[in-house]
Amino acid sequence: MNRAAVTSLVVFVLLLAAGWYLTNLQSSQENSPNTPPTTGAAPGGSKDLGALKVAPESKMAGYSRDRFPHWASQGNSCDTREIVLQKQGADVKTDKDCRATSGTWTSPYDNVVIKDGGEVDIDHTVPLAEAWRSGADKWTDDERKVFANDLGGIQLLAVTAKTNRSKGDQDPAKWKPPVEAYWCTYAQHWIQVKITYKLTVDQAEHDALATMLKAC
Repeated sequence: MNRAAVTSLVVFVLLLAAGWYLTNLQSSQENSPNTPPTTGAAPGGSKDLGALKVAPESKMAGYSRDRFPHWASQGNSCDTREIVLQKQGADVKTDKDCRATSGTWTSPYDNVVIKDGGEVDIDHTVPLAEAWRSGADKWTDDERKVFANDLGGIQLLAVTAKTNRSKGDQDPAKWKPPVEAYWCTYAQHWIQVKITYKLTVDQAEHDALATMLKAC
């Protein structure tokens, strides 16, 4: 057998050996109990939740809603409440004093449609008292005014009076929107507000948010 033939045979044998090795390696990995399982994407907001500082809540000493001046004037006879009604309603019409005279609003907490602006409550996603317990007790009144009148779109929501009042000042460990399909959005908004204003979460609140993010 000449040298070229020998070389070709050696190469062929090596290729066969390599193929056998790779096939058995793949099979071994697939059957190995140590192979990590395939996982889906992390729930939306998980990374942001991890950025929040976990700390016990502060006391309520010194708290008053008046420490958070809300429904501030926004110009043209409008206050914060009326601006939220205009932005979050459909076909909203107002009078010369900026009051909503007609329109429809869909409360995201319970999917109830409201057709009278006077029956709409404006909810703070992170309640004022909750903010106080989470770090706002150390703010100035002007800083609390900014928080209470945040028109960014996620801190103030047009909702039914029933859900707003059942929620009160409770965090997600104690209250969740009745519509489970809204849990993902609610948790993401809650987390974003707390990050924006550098507010803390307690452990039970953190764990409840983590559970709600699984709906994402």
